[in-house]
Amino acid sequence: MEHKDEVLTLVDEEGSEHSFEVIDILQVSDREYAILLPLDAEKAMDPEEEEDMAIIFRIVDEGEESQTLMAVEDEEEWEEVAAAWEERVREFDGEEEDEAFLDDEEEEV
Repeated sequence: MEHKDEVLTLVDEEGSEHSFEVIDILQVSDREYAILLPLDAEKAMDPEEEEDMAIIFRIVDEGEESQTLMAVEDEEEWEEVAAAWEERVREFDGEEEDEAFLDDEEEEV
């Protein structure tokens, strides 16, 4: 799985389709994880709540070009990936603030 901002449609156990945007791919403890954001109308959310609404799936290679998304059921594994995702979000938010600060300084000069 290589593409961020890609939209995936997943089918649940009852056959219902749900659309998700791939917002990030993380490498944690030698495993790869997809961070997905629901796009379903009933799951629309406040942009400030993005981290709380994101869903974590483990990416499992099924062959040369085939991958499967597996729900993370182990609580310890989920916590580890969630912590890595939260750290990445904090780093990204810090970079945006730094860029905004630098832009403001350039305008003042």
